[in-house]
Amino acid sequence: MKDVKKHCYMNSTDDRLSIPLSILDLVMINDNGTAGMSMINSLDLAQKAEQWGYRRYWLAEHHNIPGIASSATSILIAFIAGGTNSIRVGSGGVMLPNHSPLIVAEQFGTLESLYPERIDLGIGRAPGTDRMTSIALRRKFSENPNDLEEEFPNDVRDIINYLEDDSSNNIVAIPGQGLSIPIWLLGSSTFSANLAAKLGLPFAFAGHFAPDYLDLAIKSYRKNFRPSKYLKVPYVLVSVNMVVADTDREAQLLFTSVQTKALDMIRRKPGLLKPPIKNMNKIWNEFEKYTIDQRLKYSFVGTPQKVKSLLNNFLQSRQIDELMVVSHIYDHKARLKSYQLLSSL
Repeated sequence: MKDVKKHCYMNSTDDRLSIPLSILDLVMINDNGTAGMSMINSLDLAQKAEQWGYRRYWLAEHHNIPGIASSATSILIAFIAGGTNSIRVGSGGVMLPNHSPLIVAEQFGTLESLYPERIDLGIGRAPGTDRMTSIALRRKFSENPNDLEEEFPNDVRDIINYLEDDSSNNIVAIPGQGLSIPIWLLGSSTFSANLAAKLGLPFAFAGHFAPDYLDLAIKSYRKNFRPSKYLKVPYVLVSVNMVVADTDREAQLLFTSVQTKALDMIRRKPGLLKPPIKNMNKIWNEFEKYTIDQRLKYSFVGTPQKVKSLLNNFLQSRQIDELMVVSHIYDHKARLKSYQLLSSL
């Protein structure tokens, strides 16, 4: 897998962070904006991230969630890849229960044909939405909503087979067959970690919203990893929240947009991304604050110096090969600045 490389966490000569940095984007819609504006801003960020040295730019599939415009994930990948030159672009991820494995293989075969050696196929097991919406997406009803999720291992193997350069396969993805498209398994528990280990694939953990099983998932993946023709050694990517600004106070203020978004989600009233607020205590109670603090446990907020120190502590105790940054910052210029400051650490 050409884009997966081993590295040291720190550069001993200049004390700079040397872990690869990437970006996860949900294409958030501001309360004063539109989906189209958010997509244009995402392309602007991807273009600048390419200049700043970020390794990859992934888009996440979600449905029926006000404020998130990344539902047609493969189309947005084409939009971002078409407007950039070298940064890898992919899904973080495609929610496989919503799709035919063959369709996914064909879509990403098409993307890889258009943008060679730049496309990543990250696959998730959850639907990325509520139960009724998942039924609408799949056009079928199941008494057990987990039935299709339980087919996930077989569906992953189907995608691998559709992309194999093997003339004995009766069904192949055209375009797609024989192309080198890195397949990643995404998860927030040990399930996908163990499946990725069994299949010899890279693993990405959703630390930005589901921190509880991070250490256990990494340990299980590395312990059970089986080398494959796709990957010889285990490779772990972890997504985290990040807000970097000139002062701690400014960074914490910008981070309140992330907190209010999480608050809307736990109240089951998802909405558009809101501007920063000066006093979160006016809008949440103690239980909600505790819940959100736990959900956003792996959030690094502050000045470049503070964030660098926090990241060093986080990385030193974990075998992580790459960080994927999520920054739901309301103001586009502040969001760009946050990513730029982070890239200079």
